[in-house]
Amino acid sequence: MENVIIIGAGGHAKVIADIVLRQGDRLLGFLDDSPNATGAYGIPVLGKVADYPLWPNARFLIGIGSAAVRQRFVNELRDIRWHTAIHPTAVISPLGTSIGEGTVVMANAVVNPGTTVGRHCILNTGSIVEHDNTIGDYVHISAGAKTAGTVTIGRNTWLGIGATVSNDLTVCPDCMIGAGTVVVKDIDAPGTYVGVPARRLE
Repeated sequence: MENVIIIGAGGHAKVIADIVLRQGDRLLGFLDDSPNATGAYGIPVLGKVADYPLWPNARFLIGIGSAAVRQRFVNELRDIRWHTAIHPTAVISPLGTSIGEGTVVMANAVVNPGTTVGRHCILNTGSIVEHDNTIGDYVHISAGAKTAGTVTIGRNTWLGIGATVSNDLTVCPDCMIGAGTVVVKDIDAPGTYVGVPARRLE
């Protein structure tokens, strides 16, 4: 059992809180810089983000959806121990898979054999990451999104709700793939992509 603190106290952080408790860890509370931040479900806001050194033996998770914000905190917060949260209903193959530190895998998500998931990623509710994928750091795969076999998703990319990436494709870093978008060829330029098939917004 680990003592865990979540950075952020919004809706995403509440979902992570549920996962931490379901893993059997002890959730100490949230850290949040908003003056209006309040606890939830009896879990307190312990202070500001800068107060993290007060808990040197705790492990931390970032409960914020924005990849840029997650990356900023990782770069700024020194001598911190990151936690990894995996919901008990998630299916993570034991065959050649790895999940990076700080990553959150939510309810009913699936990660199949041969897949590497980077650091501080979000695999949201019901997402599917098929075999032999490479998922870069800070990627967010939204609820119901799917990547087929042998897919590479670059760092800081966000797959929207219900998006699909077909087999043997690469999506470069720093992309936003809109909700319901279907990617059927490699994406090699950062940007926002929508539609079936995916097209870049100008």
